[in-house]
Amino acid sequence: MSRVYAKRKKQYKTIATHRIHTLMTLAETAALQGHLSYANRYVSLARKIAMRYLIPIPLEYKRNICKHCYAYLLPGQNAHIRLHRGKIITKCQTCHHIRRLPLHHKK
Repeated sequence: MSRVYAKRKKQYKTIATHRIHTLMTLAETAALQGHLSYANRYVSLARKIAMRYLIPIPLEYKRNICKHCYAYLLPGQNAHIRLHRGKIITKCQTCHHIRRLPLHHKK
């Protein structure tokens, strides 16, 4: 791999991470305004960029996306969030998928 290609690849990845951040903030503002279809479209665009450039979506954004239908989850509108036995339980209202995350990490 040449140095020029490696430098371009790094630039592409930084641009892609910046675009993912902007798309996810746009998704959040659209969902808060009540436009869930726009928010879902922004999420799908961010996922496509992440898959193309092999970049993981950051954890703070990944928690707001359904792993089954890839919808933007907004608590109270299309997601139920509960605490039960040391787990955070998130239920998507569009596909009824349930995600369980531990509240505390085991040491």
